[in-house]
Amino acid sequence: MLFFLIAVGLSIILGVMNIVNLSHGTFFMLGGYISFSLLNGKVSFWLAIVVSVIAMAIFGVIVERFLLKNSYGKELEQVLLTFGLAFMLADGVKWIWGTDLHMLPTPALLDTSIPMGNVAFPVYRLFVVLVGAVIAIFLWYMETRTRIGSMIRAGVDDREMVSALGIKVNLLFSGVFAFGAGLAGLSGVLGGPIIGMYPGMDSDILVTSLIVVVIGGLGSWKGSFVSAILVGLIETLGKVWFPALSMVIIFLLMIAVLMIKPSGLFGRRNVI
Repeated sequence: MLFFLIAVGLSIILGVMNIVNLSHGTFFMLGGYISFSLLNGKVSFWLAIVVSVIAMAIFGVIVERFLLKNSYGKELEQVLLTFGLAFMLADGVKWIWGTDLHMLPTPALLDTSIPMGNVAFPVYRLFVVLVGAVIAIFLWYMETRTRIGSMIRAGVDDREMVSALGIKVNLLFSGVFAFGAGLAGLSGVLGGPIIGMYPGMDSDILVTSLIVVVIGGLGSWKGSFVSAILVGLIETLGKVWFPALSMVIIFLLMIAVLMIKPSGLFGRRNVI
């Protein structure tokens, strides 16, 4: 489910706004590091989540307004800008937090396990699964049952027409970008007690996120949800049975999906 939380923000930004954001993994990393500093300052885990999500959402708006505003429809410029931003932020992370591996502590309320036969399943991981399920339901509701969801879908199909109707598309899309960045920050905090934070993790996360998005289809939260579960299961089983080939198996899955359905499992053919 952590894969879903990471990838769905990227999928929304890429599929809905047609912005190639290669700094998405950095948003994830910054969310984790910001929480790490807050927890060291004796802030509670729950407050650290709220602060990190808001901080990344605001940072997302700043990036979209001041860096990407004039590059809509120019994929090469978006790639170069976000790639350069990711490099700058990665060096900034090393300068501020160093190069050591840091782990976020599991909140005391969830620091226990549920016995399942001969194994014990951590409650914290069940909490992450629950958060992912709640986010998926929220996205479904927002897309199909709210006026904002209708405006976003209309803006994607015909931006000029929606602007002519008096809807502030720029403000709407800034909100979408902030939402995607906030989700990346949220997943960074939730992933802190599981995978920790380390320099270079932004690139690892970005590659995995892109695979999930490509398999699921651009702009589809349903695709990200199904794809994340598939990739997570295959990665876990691959590490058990074929440890050296777990990533190879995932890439083979992506190739197979693209050969059968180039737009991804739930993607639309006219995206990008």
